[in-house]
Amino acid sequence: MEFDLSPLWISLRIAVFATSLTFFVGIASAYWMLGYRGKWKSLIEGIFVSPLILPPTVVGFFLLLLFGKNGPIGQLLLPLNFSVVFTWYGAVIAATVVAFPLMYKTALGAFEQIDANLLRVARTLGASEWTIFWRITIPLALPGILAGTTLAFARALGEFGATLMIAGNIPGQTQTIPMAIYFAVEAGAMNEAWVWVLFMMGISLSGIIAVNFWQESRGKARGGKERKIGRWGDGENLSSFNIQPSSLSQTGLFVDIKKQLHGFSLDVYFRSNEYALGLLGASGSGKSMTLRCIAGIDTPTEGRIVLNGRVLFDSEQGINIPSRDRKIGFLFQNYALFPHLTVAQNIAFSFPKGTSRLTIKQQVETQLVAMHLEGLANRYPHELSGGQQQRVALARALASQPEALLLDEPFSALDTHLRAQLEKQLISTLATYQGITLFVTHNLEEAYRVCRDLLVLERGHAIASGSKYDIFERPGTFRVAQLTGCKNFSRAVVTASQQVEALDWGCNLQVIEPIPVPLSSVGIRAHQIAFTKQPNQENTFPCWLVQAIETPHRMTLYLKLNASPSHPEDYHLQAEVFKEKWESFKDQPYPWHIRLDPLRLILMQE
Repeated sequence: MEFDLSPLWISLRIAVFATSLTFFVGIASAYWMLGYRGKWKSLIEGIFVSPLILPPTVVGFFLLLLFGKNGPIGQLLLPLNFSVVFTWYGAVIAATVVAFPLMYKTALGAFEQIDANLLRVARTLGASEWTIFWRITIPLALPGILAGTTLAFARALGEFGATLMIAGNIPGQTQTIPMAIYFAVEAGAMNEAWVWVLFMMGISLSGIIAVNFWQESRGKARGGKERKIGRWGDGENLSSFNIQPSSLSQTGLFVDIKKQLHGFSLDVYFRSNEYALGLLGASGSGKSMTLRCIAGIDTPTEGRIVLNGRVLFDSEQGINIPSRDRKIGFLFQNYALFPHLTVAQNIAFSFPKGTSRLTIKQQVETQLVAMHLEGLANRYPHELSGGQQQRVALARALASQPEALLLDEPFSALDTHLRAQLEKQLISTLATYQGITLFVTHNLEEAYRVCRDLLVLERGHAIASGSKYDIFERPGTFRVAQLTGCKNFSRAVVTASQQVEALDWGCNLQVIEPIPVPLSSVGIRAHQIAFTKQPNQENTFPCWLVQAIETPHRMTLYLKLNASPSHPEDYHLQAEVFKEKWESFKDQPYPWHIRLDPLRLILMQE
């Protein structure tokens, strides 16, 4: 008797059609749910996933109610003299419904794993949402999508209960392999059942094995390429950048925004022109959020942002230009290089559609030479050192010719040596860049070296702004002095004209700067405390060493004034001196003498 293979062809046809439908509907649904924030999200999610948790016969029962001749969809099909019940179309519908949750959940998980900064930086580079979907989201989610497709195919191939309810078991028409297995066992034909079981296992497992093999081969290919290239992080060219600036208007950046954050409200107002402006403050003070609002990544609650005469955001007029149209380059802390694109492709990402290949090649080569990345055009981000990744990210941002460049702690992921070298390069780059530059950092020395002007933020509010020299020399308030690195403070009261008493230090001080009203405290920076052998000078006091802490180049000394200490925490001031200076007086007998220069004293309000 000839063996009937019709269940095999019927199963394959149904599974292929069902998987094709599931592929597109599942990806579209997952991408939509990724951005959906409506109140019905949980309900919709439950409906999408329900075929995965409900018994197949229950799913088949509901499908029969929908597509039966008395059902809503069945009634719509009656005038067309068409029915899906007890046809292979019904089997396709049943297989699609039960396979959909696997495709949906796997694709959604793959989308959620994508670093959101990659999508944000793509928008700042001018990419549309459609371009981002096809060039960033789909390639990065591809392994998950392929896994979901394989699982959906296997589920559609093995569907039994729902198919039986809506399509029945008609040999040669709707009888699939699972049904053939069931009825062969029921009839006692175990050999026939074994044949179908082996067919089912072979088809399902081969698909899963093929996907796993592809993923492993992909990983080995990249790993082999990386090993072949070898170590390239050493000996980087550390000479200055030579960036050709774009032709930009010099009217500057105006920001006046408010936004409610967790625990406090961001409320900042400032202007920035041709000089780099540093946003300095403790972690969580609103620095990065300010940049994100300027770039259009986040939306302020109210306010106005204007760049070179163009209104980017205005809450009163209802203006909110998308990130892709703001002409702003954004350098994230983790650089957000597209991992599936080469160095050249990353740099060229912002070029408009329709740009000739020759033009793209020439401009990319210009950026590679300017950033000293020659020979790295075809490498992937994971094949680069941290410093090279940072320069690629900067080259990509500048390739779009932005009117403003926003740098969000660009050196935070680098070691000390590389940080110093790249900081020097960045200073050279900004010296020739003609646009607006905002530099976010919580490192005060970094801010001092890179920027001319500073904006100091504290819990979302600007507590100081101006040139870095004025802010460091005359911080004005206790908190600004603290954020700019001052370590020595004492409560103070006015005792006479140009004289104050430092209550916590137990001494009277002559001052030169005008005394603010009301006076709250006096301070002096640790490196500005002078050791002297002339005890009769003004503001000179005897001191005893409480503790000394060594750093590579300096000594930090904890000192008590006017009397010897009684315990390790009994000190007034913290001084910093170079080791050469320390060697010159460390063995001298106590008391030593220090001078608090009137010109170096900081007089502060609360």
